[in-house]
Amino acid sequence: MAATISQGTPVGFIGLGVMGAAMARNLLKAGFKVTVHNRSHGKVETLVRDGAADGGSPAGVARASDVVLLCVPDTPDVERVLFGEDGVVHGVKPDAVVIDCSTIAATATVEFARRLKERGVHMLDSPVSGGPKGAQDGTLSCMIGGEAALVERCMPVFQAIGKTFTHVGGNGAGQACKSCNQLVIVGTMMAIAEAFALARKMNIDPYKVREALLGGSAQSFVLQNHGKRLLDGTLQPGFRANLMLKDIKLALEAGRDTGAFMPVTALGVQFFAALCNSERAGLDNAALGLLFEELSGIKR
Repeated sequence: MAATISQGTPVGFIGLGVMGAAMARNLLKAGFKVTVHNRSHGKVETLVRDGAADGGSPAGVARASDVVLLCVPDTPDVERVLFGEDGVVHGVKPDAVVIDCSTIAATATVEFARRLKERGVHMLDSPVSGGPKGAQDGTLSCMIGGEAALVERCMPVFQAIGKTFTHVGGNGAGQACKSCNQLVIVGTMMAIAEAFALARKMNIDPYKVREALLGGSAQSFVLQNHGKRLLDGTLQPGFRANLMLKDIKLALEAGRDTGAFMPVTALGVQFFAALCNSERAGLDNAALGLLFEELSGIKR
């Protein structure tokens, strides 16, 4: 393997959305030499003002970096960034590492890792959880798939963006774990939306219900955060509903591929599809509760 990764190692970041921009900024704060790229150049300019370099393209980022991180929306986006015209493979160094922090299909991840390995490039899949605040604070949970020795080598990079690091297994295992994460979140969100709708129908203050539930066994991060956003109506996107629909579809596809019984996930796909079809695709995924309210005949 190449030299040890440490502060000062040239690192690239492709995909500067809400999550990616914050992660790239934390890599800068940790002392890494960061080169960035994004489809909309305004976000690149912001990071350049913070000290990053403009890679100009995925290939340009790869040429400047020993480690390249990606955080883009979906499986086709990852494939395009890696293997498309002016993609990472056209500039990547031998023995470099690609860390994909996107949430995509596990089966595709295995194939991407194989294709990169043929070129002498290593890959880890590391989807993250913790939302925009976790990305900003550098406290993300990283679910990592790939070789154990490579994970250990890349720990300085992970420590710059996250707080919890779980090596789940080989390539694709991180993505499989993220599907498990998302289906638990969606199932919990459906239960919270239903509980709040029931409270309103029974003329009980849902804020009081939330307060009571937070003090008992129903307490969860989702109730604490998503539940409050729903009640307050502060639904500007941290994580958009259409992205959650994409994620929960990935979980359902994994279930179909493996023969797992996934009724909660299947119902989640239906509800998020309905939410996105009601012109709320761009709202935060906590807006799912609005659909439950409407179907319960509740008007705000």
